Amino acid sequence: INMNEIAGMLVSALGQGFIYAPMALGVFLTFSILKTPDLTVEGSFVFGMTACVVVTIAGHPILGLVAGTLAGAAAGLCTGLLQTKLKIEPILSGILTMTGLYTVNYAILGGQSNRYLQYEAKNSLGVTVNKPADTVYKIFQRAFSKDMSSGMTAFLLTMIIVIVTCAVLVTFFRTRNGMAIIATGDNEEMVRSSSINADVSRIGGVMISNALVAFSGALLCQYQKYADLNCGNGMLVMGLASVIIGLTFFGNHSVTIQAVGVVLGSLLYRIIIQIAYKIDMPSYAVKLLSAVIVVIALIIPWLQKTYKKKGGSR
Repeated sequence: INMNEIAGMLVSALGQGFIYAPMALGVFLTFSILKTPDLTVEGSFVFGMTACVVVTIAGHPILGLVAGTLAGAAAGLCTGLLQTKLKIEPILSGILTMTGLYTVNYAILGGQSNRYLQYEAKNSLGVTVNKPADTVYKIFQRAFSKDMSSGMTAFLLTMIIVIVTCAVLVTFFRTRNGMAIIATGDNEEMVRSSSINADVSRIGGVMISNALVAFSGALLCQYQKYADLNCGNGMLVMGLASVIIGLTFFGNHSVTIQAVGVVLGSLLYRIIIQIAYKIDMPSYAVKLLSAVIVVIALIIPWLQKTYKKKGGSR
């Protein structure tokens, strides 16, 4: 492998890592801050894609990302209401919303399993042809970086978007509402005994989480230029892998540093997966590799504690 191949592989891995980073931040919000498992992720990720593909084909790529994000927030609202108002177990709430979303996503795609970012138009001869729809990546390339390759442009724009997203999320956690969500995850009974409405905080947290997940799906839709019903498969494990890798190294720090750690975890996870592809690992083995990465990342803190105890007892 020469240096150009390594550089290309790194740019590709980091580009994908940044695209999936908002999804990892969403999983981090429910898994680590609210301390509630949320299985809506696999449905809301695709919901973000399907909402984005319809609006983008209509000629509004930026609105497509907004529509995808709002779709995810709506999915989170359903899950949050099931959890708080109907008192359904969090895991079951997520499964119910995810199952319902499969039909919704299928209907949005017009009863087909995938849809490309293209629309029908008549050419100069009056023949109907398919034309590619505009995306935020194409707009960015036309405006700022005509001389760059499309891969590098996509990488740059996604990196900027993720940095801004992470900054907004971290800033939100410093507001009163953000702190209420953190407090709800830490000690819900204490929050209920104060003047904070724990149900509203929990619903808000789940909505923001799924909005981030769906935003990630919308970004992927414009990056790969199509939406597919099966793109959500394995998203939860991928998100957990990124979160756990990040928290293994930054778990004892503030929420701000943990959030940055989760983004770095997403990048590291994609690099590991890219290396796996380079050594000719079959694509069907990637999910097993993801599960192994999660297990290893979960074991590391336990091994560190055990090692420290043994070192201290000598």
